Amino acid sequence: MTTTTSTATSVVSFERVSKSYGDVRAVADLSLELHPGETVALLGPNGAGKSSTLDLLLGLRKADAGAVRLFGTTPEQAIKDGRVGAMLQSGGLMEEVKVRELVKLACDLHPRPHPVEEVLDRAGIAQIADRLVNKLSGGQEQRVRFALATAGANDLIVLDEPTTGMDVTARQAFWATMREQAQQGRTVLFATHYLEEADAIADRVLVLHKGRLLADGTASEIKAKAGARRIAFDLEGAIDEGVLRELPFLAGLDISGRTVRLQSTDADATVHAVYGLGLYPRNLEVAGLGLEQAFVAITEAEEARTA
Repeated sequence: MTTTTSTATSVVSFERVSKSYGDVRAVADLSLELHPGETVALLGPNGAGKSSTLDLLLGLRKADAGAVRLFGTTPEQAIKDGRVGAMLQSGGLMEEVKVRELVKLACDLHPRPHPVEEVLDRAGIAQIADRLVNKLSGGQEQRVRFALATAGANDLIVLDEPTTGMDVTARQAFWATMREQAQQGRTVLFATHYLEEADAIADRVLVLHKGRLLADGTASEIKAKAGARRIAFDLEGAIDEGVLRELPFLAGLDISGRTVRLQSTDADATVHAVYGLGLYPRNLEVAGLGLEQAFVAITEAEEARTA
């Protein structure tokens, strides 16, 4: 699992932070640290507390208990110092202004601004710089939000579902830019529903569930934490689902046509039992869970534990 250093060297520090909205506890006794140069994915099902965590980190909400620190100070002070850039889903862009004018305004307001043309090029919007903001597509709007988040020399970049609406090419270009930011020592924190992005991009994955930190580690460590492996094979003839559900160590079953896909906490024993049933699986494959399957397994296990 990811190791931690002292709070003095932390980019972000949550110390037993809680936040409730009426009877709903959005963040529950959350403690975590982020460090310079990390690219961190924040995952969780709807209602897990991701947005509330980001709101607390950015000083948009106040914690009911605990302390949130950025660079050893308050979120408000860190933002005032120009150390934080944010790209959020909520909030609209100014309309009836040109893209270049909006980006220039963000640069002018930043304590440590980058040149406007550099910001436009980095975000891949130089070619639409003279277009009105209200004439942009959804993906183009996302790239403008990214430009605003990186208008200055921030040390922490916070991204909430940043590639929503982008096509594949734009998403690849976006993450290439984010890798460059991390290589320059900046910390990148992003919340996403695209788990393949977290798997491919993040150095570290945080899984939230009902406001609690359920898992923290590399994508490989999160997959291992699920404690299951994937088994896939084809069967000829009729498939008896009831018989398959009695296989030992079974954690999941899906049948699609002639293809059977299993999840097992002991793949060797499960495969042995398949042959013991007199079945003859063809095209047999055994592999570790992908991040998406591991994420589902971990959160479902927690739901069952707390039910």
